[in-house]
Amino acid sequence: MNPSSATDLSNKCHLLRSLHRPGAPLLLPNAWDVATARAVVAAGFSVVATTSFGVAAALGFDDHENAPPEEMLAAARRIAQGVDVPVTVDAEAGYGMEPRELVEALRDVGAAGCNLEESDHRAGTLRDPAVHAEWLRSVRLAATEIDYPLVINARIDVFLRGYLAGADPATQRQSVPEALERASAYFEAGADCVYPIALGEPEALAHFMSEVRGPVNVTYLPQVRSLADLASLGVARVSWAAFLFHASIAHFESQLHSIKESAVGIPA
Repeated sequence: MNPSSATDLSNKCHLLRSLHRPGAPLLLPNAWDVATARAVVAAGFSVVATTSFGVAAALGFDDHENAPPEEMLAAARRIAQGVDVPVTVDAEAGYGMEPRELVEALRDVGAAGCNLEESDHRAGTLRDPAVHAEWLRSVRLAATEIDYPLVINARIDVFLRGYLAGADPATQRQSVPEALERASAYFEAGADCVYPIALGEPEALAHFMSEVRGPVNVTYLPQVRSLADLASLGVARVSWAAFLFHASIAHFESQLHSIKESAVGIPA
């Protein structure tokens, strides 16, 4: 990376980090290609975040590291090169890369930040928090060694499986202590922000926010009352994850259905 590019990326990292303000959350409507990233910027948002689900789907693969890493990273590079604002990349669980390899790959694609999740997709379990914290520490050290102020958003996945399975949201309250322990370990390891994805039950979210000690990213879920409520809790960052991707595909399918309906009676 040439000096001017390195300086530009460093500036974008510092800008991204500065926008994590508890109570005045950074809003991240997640994009999945250059067109959607440019739409995010045109709408006035100051940062682009990618969604691994959307990127993988657009490439023809399932989420959870089923897409070839080189294709996911190539897509991230196109997005980062296609906009002038900081881009934070959903790097899933790191694609099995060693910390130094992952950090260099993220720098080379122009990522100002990244999501790194604690799910072990091959085993179908969550990583031990102590082991994952050490891995995050190694990622931070690798970035520091090459003077790359990468913004690390450490995803906490203890609420996700229940959410996807349609469990009673009230059960989230039981997982808050574990999520707080993981958050503490990840902040101590050098994460800039933690992301308890799918945490949305009001009491559980309020409990988590009252005790966590650092910036928090939450998902804008259907049951969330308003962005103002999230701001009042001290949330620093709000993501839309794959929801906008799903909504876009649903709209496209609806338009296709309308076209098909309008073609009734026309000879094939």
